[in-house]
Amino acid sequence: MSDQLRYDGQVVVVTGAGGGLGKAYATFFASRGASVVVNDLGGSFKGEGASSKAADVVVDEIKAAGGKAVANYNSVEDGDKIIETAIKSFGRIDILINNAGILRDVSFKNMKDADWDLIFKVHVKGSYKCARAAWPHFRKQKYGRVINTASAAGLFGNFGQANYSAAKLAMVGFTETLAKEGAKYNIISNVIAPIAASRMTETVMPPDLLTLMRPEWVVPLVAVLVHKNNTSESGSIFEVGGGHIAKLRWERSSGQLLKCDDSYTPGAIIKKWDQVIDFSNPQYPSGPNDFLSLLEDSMKMGPNDKGEKLDFTGRVALVTGGGAGIGRAYCLAFARHGADVVVNDLVNPDDVVNEIKKMGRKAVGAKFSAEDGDAVVKAAIDAFGRVDIVVNNAGILRDKAFNNMDDSLWDPVMNVHARGTYKVTKAAWPYFLKQKYGRVINTTSTSGIYGNFGQANYSAAKCAILGFSRALALEGFKYNIFVNTIAPNAGTAMTKTILPEELVQAFKPEYIAPLVLALSSDKVPKNPTGALYEVGSGWVGQTRWQRTGGHGFPVDVPLTPEAVVKHWKDIVTFDSRADHPEKTQDSLQKIMANVENRSDGKSESSGNQYREAIQKALKAEAAGTEFKYTERDVMLYNLGIGAKRNDLRYVFEGSDDFQVLPTFGVIPPFDAELPYSLEELVPNFNPMMLLHGEQYLEVKKYPIPTSGRLISKGKLLEVVDKGNAAVVKSGITTTNAETGEEIFYNEMTVFLRGCGGFGGQKKPADRGASTAANKPPNRMPDAVVEEKTTEEQAALYRLSGDYNPLHVDPNFAKMGGFKQPILHGLCFFGIAGKVVYEKFGPVKNIKVRFAGTVNPGQTLVTEMWKEGNKVIFQTKVKETGKLAIGGAAAELAQGSSGKL
Repeated sequence: MSDQLRYDGQVVVVTGAGGGLGKAYATFFASRGASVVVNDLGGSFKGEGASSKAADVVVDEIKAAGGKAVANYNSVEDGDKIIETAIKSFGRIDILINNAGILRDVSFKNMKDADWDLIFKVHVKGSYKCARAAWPHFRKQKYGRVINTASAAGLFGNFGQANYSAAKLAMVGFTETLAKEGAKYNIISNVIAPIAASRMTETVMPPDLLTLMRPEWVVPLVAVLVHKNNTSESGSIFEVGGGHIAKLRWERSSGQLLKCDDSYTPGAIIKKWDQVIDFSNPQYPSGPNDFLSLLEDSMKMGPNDKGEKLDFTGRVALVTGGGAGIGRAYCLAFARHGADVVVNDLVNPDDVVNEIKKMGRKAVGAKFSAEDGDAVVKAAIDAFGRVDIVVNNAGILRDKAFNNMDDSLWDPVMNVHARGTYKVTKAAWPYFLKQKYGRVINTTSTSGIYGNFGQANYSAAKCAILGFSRALALEGFKYNIFVNTIAPNAGTAMTKTILPEELVQAFKPEYIAPLVLALSSDKVPKNPTGALYEVGSGWVGQTRWQRTGGHGFPVDVPLTPEAVVKHWKDIVTFDSRADHPEKTQDSLQKIMANVENRSDGKSESSGNQYREAIQKALKAEAAGTEFKYTERDVMLYNLGIGAKRNDLRYVFEGSDDFQVLPTFGVIPPFDAELPYSLEELVPNFNPMMLLHGEQYLEVKKYPIPTSGRLISKGKLLEVVDKGNAAVVKSGITTTNAETGEEIFYNEMTVFLRGCGGFGGQKKPADRGASTAANKPPNRMPDAVVEEKTTEEQAALYRLSGDYNPLHVDPNFAKMGGFKQPILHGLCFFGIAGKVVYEKFGPVKNIKVRFAGTVNPGQTLVTEMWKEGNKVIFQTKVKETGKLAIGGAAAELAQGSSGKL
């Protein structure tokens, strides 16, 4: 089509392009005429390992489709080498998409420096290094487009992601500064907070959302932002995913203004706290408030009602950078209000310590860098035995236009501000947890919130501190640890290099301290934690996000950049539909609301496409997949589902009664190829959405051979359209490869969330035993058996073929929302099946519905009811009382005793 957005002659660099969102970017831009540098280190989502394969596969795919692409295997820390690949291969660079990322999720108390440093290295430094290497080329050609990647965790903070939240919000300040510096060179920079399935998120999202997390919902927005037609949308923040796109901006309250004199106290601020958080007449700023006018207005006011005097007696306040400027003002104010003070300053804490002692108060100096947080906090513990309040105030400036920025300017600013804040807070955190009390005041800046020319490093570091604070506020709340962030405007040694001397004198640090004391107290009546405040000249205001109503696109129609352009006004206009998101869940809220957004039958032809594919698949026959096994595999499986060392018939090949437990029948077809692709059968397919719902197994031959060569052939049985979901049922017949005799027959039912609505079959067929509801009788069970699993159960069972890391890797499990790796469903299916077999004898078939998860080490309680030739059963987790298997039954084979 003639109005299709094209990128012919342009060169796009995509970092982390070996899979997920990055791959989707790369293949899209190549399909629209661009030459693409596919960068991927090939590591895991935790940042471990490296392999060129991921990038190579994408490049091969692009070339096979007639596109132009080259691979690059450098870490994003070597951004200059990545950009060099673009220049050497294609002679230029036009678009940079900083997409590479990793996760190292861990609660703050268990976070290690390596968890912090690696996240910053990849997300923050990597984005800086790539953008910095591209910048001279952009300036020279007076054209460039940059996309940086934040996340909902960055915008709002997320529990267990203090490092990631910090790094991701750093991208906002960084982007806003790049936008300001790039404006006159036609360099457009924007930041997106995508909600998309990737190697990182595939185990994080609730299953019913994952289908809407496809990267294809994100790519069209980025395509519009980086197109040459976009000449004005720069420095903007977008939330995108699941068919919904919205823009965010900062909203500032009109705030509270008090007279700057001795009556300007913490109590005075708290007395009129409602004014601080009053958004009835908000501002939508792109920079600091007009502090000069505010100061003039303040001076005209009468004295303040001082309110209640705060008493910090018995509290220990630690202030970093406390030797001068604002830090000194904080230290003196805390001392005047009864606190014992730790003055941390790398240069000279002693003068302030002496000032406090002359007041008759207690203070000690801690002459360390904030980066040496352990030593700083140790000084508090050694002197006073506790620490209650941490004010992270230490800072440095290394201002330089981005074109001249280098690592010697970037790293120290990041280390002192972001890492120093992390280190001091981390050292204090165990004491806060133990005493169930803590107050943290972190210091951002208006340069961080809004970006500032010549301060890409400082803006990134200061925004990182805000993301860090928001995550910590969530983690600390239940322990009475409150964390807030302030953006102060005051004359200090740092600001002397920016402001005229008369302004430096007017903006006294003493006009910041009252807010810090108020937030460090127990007296703030509303929003006591997790907020951002701008402060100076007797004025205090809160700053928060505002989000447009945005636009939701139908989820049953592929999204295109052209559709995004068509609805651009809805996406970016702040009208009566705008809201104020505060939590990560608020990002998902819009996507949830968009789940039912359909195209009103406009895609009937695509419905036909799926129905036709289903009809074709129902007739298709699989070639057959071979499975060889020996007695060793039998013993391994038996052990995996709970056989003990003294069960010789299961674990010793020399036993007269050596045998295969019947549920082994699910193992041979595990990797069987099916004669169809789920992608062809249903719309919006995403493998992350696949839930194994039910399993049915028939044992066709007893005794089951203890070794052999089997062939499994699969076929499609039916696809049921549930509207919001689809149910796909497959049947797999396993035969002896030598004789053709049937050994097993399996039916697997999978639920695919978000993949319905194509006008398919509405009700499942009745297939007898494989679809029976199997409701337990209304009487006591005839038999109850407890089987305690071991801590090693999942590690052992996976050796029978299911190597999903969810069952063995704690980090992987944690990302999926599980406290520890969970047991395979087919493992506890086997354990329950073994119980039925041992109680009642050989089974003809067995059917289960998976109802919940089991952790290795938990005890399974299987309740059984014998009804004629059928044993109905269910399995619960003893420790939780929750159902793991429901709707289950086994028909007994001829000759089974059926005795209790």
